[in-house]
Amino acid sequence: MIGKKAPEWTSTAYIKGDQKSLSSKDFAGQWYVLYFYPLDFTFVCPTEIVGFQKLAGDFADDKVAVIGASTDSFYSHDAWFKDRSIFAEEITHPVLADTNHSVARAFGVLKEDAGVAYRATIVVDKEGIIRSYNVNDLSVGRSPAETLRTVQAFQAGGLCGADWKKGEKFVA
Repeated sequence: MIGKKAPEWTSTAYIKGDQKSLSSKDFAGQWYVLYFYPLDFTFVCPTEIVGFQKLAGDFADDKVAVIGASTDSFYSHDAWFKDRSIFAEEITHPVLADTNHSVARAFGVLKEDAGVAYRATIVVDKEGIIRSYNVNDLSVGRSPAETLRTVQAFQAGGLCGADWKKGEKFVA
């Protein structure tokens, strides 16, 4: 999928407690990170969601939208995200309720036999091209900070070595 146009998608989304329709067209002309997680009411997933939420301002500073997604319903998201024992702060970035699995399937991250998405992180640039595509099995979470670093490296436009950070020199 790297270097190819991202699939178009439309889904119901949880956005600050509201149910709204969201689509790839809403992000035309801007960078976005679409991260999939398997299920609400689990143990690893909230660590990732909270991690992306904590970095929401940093992503926004770089003009990058962050969008979560699972195959759970809006109502499941709504009940889970309001549980302050798990989510001390409000989840403000959109989270797709991909109940028909169309978005996960379009990106090739649906674990068909279980009906859930793998832990996938997809970076799409402002031209709608997939620049990064990472997929983990269900049991291991990812690093939102590494996702931010990766997007910043792509946006920097040079050769960025291992552990490169925004503002550092490029590899010669």
